[in-house]
Amino acid sequence: MTHREPARGRAQRKQDVLEHLEKDTEAWVSTASADGVPTLVPLSFVWDRETLLMATRRTNPTAVNVTPAGQARIALGTTRDVVLIEATAELIEGADLPAGSGDAFAAKLGWDLRGRSAWVYLRFTPYAVRAWREENELAGRELMTDGRWLE
Repeated sequence: MTHREPARGRAQRKQDVLEHLEKDTEAWVSTASADGVPTLVPLSFVWDRETLLMATRRTNPTAVNVTPAGQARIALGTTRDVVLIEATAELIEGADLPAGSGDAFAAKLGWDLRGRSAWVYLRFTPYAVRAWREENELAGRELMTDGRWLE
């Protein structure tokens, strides 16, 4: 396989991941029900307080799955610029959001769900992050383990 660019170092990969988190607005979120049925959905997000803040209807499988399992996998980027995040998940009512988080969500995404009882926020706290572009970056793709950046 021919590589278009040289492999990035860990510091550059972390910087690129943080840029994705600041600038991107959508991610693929994977959760599983208590009996193991997977769900994969696209959700809008804002990077807030070193967590990903998303929202969905409280009856959607993703919100329901967060309660028993408390875990999710999140994917950003493309197949040639992959960011995979493993995260703990928690469901937060709009009234319980920390000061500024609802404002950050509304400002970035253009919609404010606080006060809408059919919707809940989901806060995902990363504990593992991997990133790579092509085969030459598979080695060293781990950027975060146990909730700590390696760089």
